Amino acid sequence: MAALPNIIRQVSGPKPRSFQVFSHIPSLRKVRRHAMLAGESVGFVPTMGALHQGHLALIRQAVQENNHVYVSIYVNPTQFGVNEDLASYPQTLSADLQRLRSLTAEYWRDDSVGQITAVFTPTTRDMYPRLKPTSEVDGPGSFVTITPLSSILEGASRPVFFRGVATVCMKLFNIVQPDRVYFGQKDVQQTYVIQRMVDDFHLDTRVRIVPTVREKDGLAMSSRNVYLGNRRRKVATVLIRALRAVRTEFLNGVTKREDLLSAAHRIVDEELGRQTALPPQWRSLFEVDYFSLADPKHLTELDEVNPAHGAVLSGAIKMLPVEESQESEDLGIGDGKRPVRLIDNLRLELPSFIRNSNSQEASGPLLSQEL
Repeated sequence: MAALPNIIRQVSGPKPRSFQVFSHIPSLRKVRRHAMLAGESVGFVPTMGALHQGHLALIRQAVQENNHVYVSIYVNPTQFGVNEDLASYPQTLSADLQRLRSLTAEYWRDDSVGQITAVFTPTTRDMYPRLKPTSEVDGPGSFVTITPLSSILEGASRPVFFRGVATVCMKLFNIVQPDRVYFGQKDVQQTYVIQRMVDDFHLDTRVRIVPTVREKDGLAMSSRNVYLGNRRRKVATVLIRALRAVRTEFLNGVTKREDLLSAAHRIVDEELGRQTALPPQWRSLFEVDYFSLADPKHLTELDEVNPAHGAVLSGAIKMLPVEESQESEDLGIGDGKRPVRLIDNLRLELPSFIRNSNSQEASGPLLSQEL
């Protein structure tokens, strides 16, 4: 993703070697106001901690485009369903701060880029000051709902998830007042929800989408990968393998939904067949939640892909708990007893020289660019 031109200006005073950690809203707002009065830009990366290279990629992009980068670390309870994994979600604040310190050291001497200058670690009492946050679908509270985007795909399986995401992001955007906010392409539906919220509520910030960071075998980096362990981790690549099979079909000229998605189902059926044939102490079973082939502008399902516009291909699987463990086996956090939901996506698009020769129509926003 290309950096925006001429957006880093000389800040007043020497570049800080490290960042400040803020736990309370007024103190962070005071620092933000100082940057605003000085005409210095702020990029914001909201996270729930358990930082990995995917998060760091967002921060690296923000550093290239802003004088200051603020990072929030807050596990938001309202985006977890009643029976979901809030209590066991990894909370690694000390390790996260050390990762950020190491990243800050990389940019300290480079005056051509910005710097991480604030880390925000609010409490739930600060973020939800009036009522105790609820995960009930009809629970009380002040929420932001973005429909129908929030009720399809991930929202169909997790009905309060995007309500919680939109609500906490609205709160964080109001607190930080960022010039730019940064999200990863891996959570593609989330990026559409956030962009819609920014547009519909006239929020004065620009949404930047950074490409998915992957392991060498293609697995998208996620904070939840720590739950997989070695056995489920190897099988989890079935999702990206299925998506890539669809992309190959598309590049070979296939455009109809049924024909494209059949390639994904073929990959998962073959892998599930292999796993089912293994004894319980060796296998890793999973369930497919959905495969989606959607319009890149509105995220509505397509019956056929227009090659000039392309499509957003996404999917979700649930890695089931390990049935029987082996002695000294690495089962990940939770000893393999909990299901692990994995999501991923790819943009289906033809090479630009082919697309341009077929049509002069706009193909919609690229996921790796600003929406």
